[in-house]
Amino acid sequence: MSNYKTKKRFGQHFLNDFSVIEKLVYEINPKSDDLMVEIGPGLGALTFPLLDKLDTLNVVEIDRDVISRLQQKNESRLSIHGVDALKFDFASLLQKNKRLRVVGNLPYNISTPLIFHLLEFKSNIQDMHFMLQNEVVKRLTAETDTKAYGRLSVMVQYHCKTEYLFFVGPESFDPPPKVDSAIVRLSPWQDKTDSAENEEHLSELVAMAFAMRRKTLRNNLKKILSVEQIESVDIDPSKRAENLSVSDFVKLSDLYTRQQNLKN
Repeated sequence: MSNYKTKKRFGQHFLNDFSVIEKLVYEINPKSDDLMVEIGPGLGALTFPLLDKLDTLNVVEIDRDVISRLQQKNESRLSIHGVDALKFDFASLLQKNKRLRVVGNLPYNISTPLIFHLLEFKSNIQDMHFMLQNEVVKRLTAETDTKAYGRLSVMVQYHCKTEYLFFVGPESFDPPPKVDSAIVRLSPWQDKTDSAENEEHLSELVAMAFAMRRKTLRNNLKKILSVEQIESVDIDPSKRAENLSVSDFVKLSDLYTRQQNLKN
């Protein structure tokens, strides 16, 4: 670790397992002219193996000590952005006719808000490869009718194709985290079949539907949709939220949007 002291406030657990890095680079499959950005490069365990295959690489890092270490490498092909990834304007990296490829070993405490921040730029993103808590990856990739399937699954799967790539144990990090990790690939849909008329309404409705997991749609959605309305889009009101597909939620959301439009 070359005497670097990790900082708890940044949730730092540096990847230092070469076989995992090799496997991850293989899954990312970087092409020399890719427009790639790495979030949280740490001490460069993934950064430099990626740079071996790329013409240039952008990194977004908040830790000043990490930034100065990366700067000491005097690597002209590395563009360092010393900023909080949650506030970073990823569109500022865009080049003509190129979509962003995003990679990162994300701190567990910011992983979900960061994914949603990135989804604001989804039309300009080709794919995202993240190391996350294993439980979070299971939720992101969960199928309907499973315990892991919830609000996060629906909202991310609405925007992206999600793939669980592989498991990573705590021993692959320094210091080892108290949880298991996994790699996920998120690829924003380029020709989405299910587009909600109002995405804010979709988000609101999904949150309501999952608010009480054991309750049925009839109960959880009663403030906004009647039993008859739910049935009108061929959905059984006695089902629970976890039984519905993403396209079912879009149908209900569009119904809710039409109701709101009638009121206004």
